[in-house]
Amino acid sequence: MRKKIRVLIIDDSASVRQTLAHVLEQDPDIEIMAVASDPFVAARRLLDEVPDVITLDVEMPRMDGITFLRKLMAQRPIPVVMCSSLTEAGSQTLIQALEAGAVDVILKSKIGAADSLADDAMRIREVVKSASQARLSTVRRAAGTIRSASAEGPARKLTADAMLPPPTGQAMAKTTEMVVCVGASTGGTEALREFLEELPANAPGMVIVQHMPEKFTAAFAKRLNGLCEVEVKEAIDGDPVLRGHVLIAPGDKHMLLERQGARYHVSVKTGPLVSRHRPSVDVLFRSAARSAGSNAMGIIMTGMGDDGARGMLEMHEAGAYTVAQDEASSVVFGMPKEAIARGGVGRILPLDQIAREVLITQQKF
Repeated sequence: MRKKIRVLIIDDSASVRQTLAHVLEQDPDIEIMAVASDPFVAARRLLDEVPDVITLDVEMPRMDGITFLRKLMAQRPIPVVMCSSLTEAGSQTLIQALEAGAVDVILKSKIGAADSLADDAMRIREVVKSASQARLSTVRRAAGTIRSASAEGPARKLTADAMLPPPTGQAMAKTTEMVVCVGASTGGTEALREFLEELPANAPGMVIVQHMPEKFTAAFAKRLNGLCEVEVKEAIDGDPVLRGHVLIAPGDKHMLLERQGARYHVSVKTGPLVSRHRPSVDVLFRSAARSAGSNAMGIIMTGMGDDGARGMLEMHEAGAYTVAQDEASSVVFGMPKEAIARGGVGRILPLDQIAREVLITQQKF
């Protein structure tokens, strides 16, 4: 029998503990090791047993979740999924959690909503299973992603066909400007920070999909903007793609790359979940294959699942230069591994070499 993923739930709300336990136990690969009402109770339990994953509330009376997370990661690193509220203040706290070493997040407002439980359940379980695969050595230096447990969870897995048709295969006229398209999920928030911090102010224009819920992407972009030489912002429909600028897809919206003459801009749209995500890397990559062709560079980073694998193959077939983050530097190697398996990756590189590859490729334009 396959070993089950053992989970410790830490939350001061009895109803949240009960709901989370019920949702997670529906998966035959997950079992609840224990529940705890605060970090002190959890710490005593950790003396006897070590779980595979911890779900951790942010706001608790005797010790807040961020303080406990920092202590835990300094002493005994364990993949941690934070429970956070979908608020502006909550998004700022979540950035602190990612910096402290959290791997992922579950939106607490969704957990407490009984009417959305059936739709959210699959995504909550996916978050925990993804966290269980995180490389602990990488988690210590790089935190993870945050994904929305959206109320829209279709039974069948939609492809990018739900948003736009496949590439036509017609060659795009070569331009003097390269556009870089990046996709990431679990582990991506800190991987993107490391990547973007290495880029100069005149780096090529860039568009990024990082799996995040609404409200959190604005805080994430603001944090990156304060750390990097390039300008980073949450994308708004119609924003131009300019040299030295980075556009982050807003949570719960798809972002597409479009071309008008020799200029690129983004289109931000609502739509169904694609590859079980919104924003979806597959949607961005397909739009790049259609609009930019060989003028684009595609990069797929750490993440769980296969979002982006189909789109990267389409970019590759359209003449784009495609790069995947290697296994050793990925928190979770799922997305790059799938893209490599489908034959859409031109080169595999460790995280600390990807920015240099972007600049080398830029010189060829």
